[in-house]
Amino acid sequence: MRDHRPQSIDTLLGDSQLHNVQQRATALLQLNQAVRALLPRELQPHCRVANFRQGILILEIANASFALRLRYQTPALISALRQNTLPTLVTIEHRINPALAISATSVRETAQSHYQTDKKRTISPQTAEHLRVLASHSPKALREKLEKLAALAGEETSADQE
Repeated sequence: MRDHRPQSIDTLLGDSQLHNVQQRATALLQLNQAVRALLPRELQPHCRVANFRQGILILEIANASFALRLRYQTPALISALRQNTLPTLVTIEHRINPALAISATSVRETAQSHYQTDKKRTISPQTAEHLRVLASHSPKALREKLEKLAALAGEETSADQE
């Protein structure tokens, strides 16, 4: 018989190129956390590590105004990173990436406001009848649930109830 037990990702990757990519991505994530910890609070959501190669740290910034603020912080950032994290750091390059302008929090807030509206939904009598017909041809557990749902016809239900 075959062995279908779960295996760790490290076992599956082994010494493949994918393993090297995974290690590189993990290292960049850790470096990103270290850089963000050193940045002023107002710059943190608008800046991220894009790459580190040959002593050059490449940072992506949301727009030119944040890039200007970051340029003022660059000498202190270089010295702090050399002392604590990257002794081989030579310089920092800045690249503007407009995709960072939409922060994760604003995306999350937009999604929440979109789905948490105050609209009331109702089940029409026609839909209720379709649900009852469907329930008559369904197994007992599903039948009971469909009949409960059909009973809500004409009643208002809030949009966040499913």
